[in-house]
Amino acid sequence: MTAPSLAQRPSKALLVGLVVSGVLALVVLAIMLYSGGPIGFGLSALLAVAPLPVLLAAVLSLDRLEPEPKLHLAFAFAWGAGVAIVLGVALTVAGQELFLRAGYGTAAVEYIGTVVLAPVVEEALKGSALLLLLRRRMEIDGLTDGIVYASMAGLGFAAVENVGYYLLSYDQDGISAAVQVFVVRGLIDPLGHPIYTSMIGLGVAYALTHTNTARYAAIPLGYAAAVFLHGLWNGAASTGSLGVLGAAYLVIMGALVLLVIVTVLERRQLVARMGHYLPAYEATGVITAADVQMLTTLPARKAARQWARRVGLGRAMSDYQQAATELTILHVRAERQAVDPLRFQLERDEHLRTMARARRW
Repeated sequence: MTAPSLAQRPSKALLVGLVVSGVLALVVLAIMLYSGGPIGFGLSALLAVAPLPVLLAAVLSLDRLEPEPKLHLAFAFAWGAGVAIVLGVALTVAGQELFLRAGYGTAAVEYIGTVVLAPVVEEALKGSALLLLLRRRMEIDGLTDGIVYASMAGLGFAAVENVGYYLLSYDQDGISAAVQVFVVRGLIDPLGHPIYTSMIGLGVAYALTHTNTARYAAIPLGYAAAVFLHGLWNGAASTGSLGVLGAAYLVIMGALVLLVIVTVLERRQLVARMGHYLPAYEATGVITAADVQMLTTLPARKAARQWARRVGLGRAMSDYQQAATELTILHVRAERQAVDPLRFQLERDEHLRTMARARRW
């Protein structure tokens, strides 16, 4: 993420995508309200929204070392909740209709739609949010960024989809059925969609942050992994076997552990790189050897923020650490790919000015 004064302006396409996605999400919810009635819809919406703050906090906690622009995060969430939902339903239904016309039975078509068509279509649509952000490649500096954007798209999709599932269960069998579905989708497997789509996020981020000739192969590989995990869960759920469902759940939790390991290792690596680049700026007076020591370990950074909050300087310390992190990322980006020397100098100086202003406090 670049410094505020030098950051890329929000593109018109991004703003249009955010508005269109948001409107589509509202239209879908309005249709659910009309078809399910205020009581059923209200209960379903409450169940869908209840775990969302915790899930959003969990995803954004991965991003706290180098926060992404709120507009980009909002776009990814809205894209999942709007465009991906609408097109996902439309294309899956259209695909099922083709299989019906080909002579397949209703049960077979339902299974194909759940286990094959839905994963293939939905992951492509959710993952397309990251492809749209490819033009904003300056915002994707590591694998963690890809995971965060993909998770936001997945959370948006899951939030609206869950309203539909809970509402359907309520209409068929009442409150108890809706709560039972909530236990599975909202408590046991609330991170399903974010985990699936994070595989695509890994692929896109890898392609953007590496220079080897085969790097773009990571995108279809990530998509294939997302479809596999999504189809695995849907297929296991359709069997009605707790053993099969448990095995699929373990595989998906294994993918979650992998994502956490990737983010932890990348965060530690970035913090360690500060010890390589920042000492060169001690002569400017904006950083000292003690500051470098504080910035280059996660516990020391946390302790510094806690101390700063106690003495009323929490914002200044956060700004200082953020600017130092951005300065390090600028150097990493310059090593990874060609960066215009003038732009490098402008961004570097902006980060140094931010650090100097924070130090004055």
